[in-house]
Amino acid sequence: MNTPPVKSGPRFDNMIQSDKVRVIDETGENIGVMYTREAIEAAAEIGLNLVEVSPNADPPVCKYLDVGKYRYEAQKKANAARKTQKTQDIKEVKMRPNIDTHDYDVKMRNVTKFIDNGDKVKITLRFRGREMAHQQLGMDLLNRVRDDVEEIAKVESFPRLEGRQMLMVLAPK
Repeated sequence: MNTPPVKSGPRFDNMIQSDKVRVIDETGENIGVMYTREAIEAAAEIGLNLVEVSPNADPPVCKYLDVGKYRYEAQKKANAARKTQKTQDIKEVKMRPNIDTHDYDVKMRNVTKFIDNGDKVKITLRFRGREMAHQQLGMDLLNRVRDDVEEIAKVESFPRLEGRQMLMVLAPK
């Protein structure tokens, strides 16, 4: 059994399944509720298509439009929206529990730069050997990080231990 391919975009003309539709003409005037067949014929007389703009309404709202132009405008709008959206990346900063002050300052500069760019920051604290016995040092360090960036970031996931590393995720406010 061959099924026709699924069309993307709005339904128009004979694809509209409802018996009655609310019709809006090309100038934006509300004509009222009509039978779909009559509305399609009226649109054809003007040289336009009957396009379903609000299929979930009761009855569905249709407009007299040029379908090709309508699809083109919708595609342009979608592309513009895609261009302006900012994807949020997760940047990772790795530290050790006994990090030196200068190294800490450099890492924190990177953290603030990432957060200012709108990215989330995952702070990974790696324990080696006997450092596992001093997990409180790691917790103190992550609390210090949290206190240093509390004006510009909020803690999305609080410090937790996974194996030999402690993780914390910061997100921009």
